[in-house]
Amino acid sequence: MKHLFAPAMAIARKDLYAEWKTKQTITTMLIFSGLVIVTFSFAFDPSNQAVSALVPGMIWVITIFSGILGLNRSFTQEKQNDHLHGLMVAPVDPSAIYLGKCLANLIFVLLVQIISVPLLFLLFDFQVISGVGLIYFVMIVFLGTFGFIAVGTLLAALATHSKSSEMLLPILLFPLVTPVVIAAVQATRIVLVDQEGVSAALSWMQLMAAYDVIFFVVGFLLFEHVLEV
Repeated sequence: MKHLFAPAMAIARKDLYAEWKTKQTITTMLIFSGLVIVTFSFAFDPSNQAVSALVPGMIWVITIFSGILGLNRSFTQEKQNDHLHGLMVAPVDPSAIYLGKCLANLIFVLLVQIISVPLLFLLFDFQVISGVGLIYFVMIVFLGTFGFIAVGTLLAALATHSKSSEMLLPILLFPLVTPVVIAAVQATRIVLVDQEGVSAALSWMQLMAAYDVIFFVVGFLLFEHVLEV
């Protein structure tokens, strides 16, 4: 497995270092997230108890749409100076490229969530959960985000061959991520709003976990063929 994980970590470090120098992707994602939060905070009265029901959906609106911005740049920047071709002919397993890109994209989205979700709670005066509920919330966010990234990274590699990759990626992505988004929103609502007990969210979490495994394995196996399209 060393021949797989070592190149994957090298690719992830390359993307993270490139982003550390430019800060273009993460800045764009954060600006979009902040704009969504501020717009909704002015559109709805945060003191209204009914508005709290919007928070779970807003968390995933921020995740999905800001994530698409990062996914688009994940491979389009590799096309500059034909870096993508260099990755394809490099003596590494193509699955390692997928794994490394998934890891970098996951870190980018998680960083945006770490900043934007507390800001969302603050502006909407949302009561922060603690204890077991907080643990379940973190698990739900991770499971939902991982599923989105697993599918999005594969489709971003496929869309990068198109001249209109920015338009093609959402068209391909939204139908496939709908199940995990629905499960994530429902589980988040149960834990944050309904507070029916964390056990009520387990079935949705199991659905997300199954989705994550299936699509990650599919992406792992098909990534070589996607690069050759």
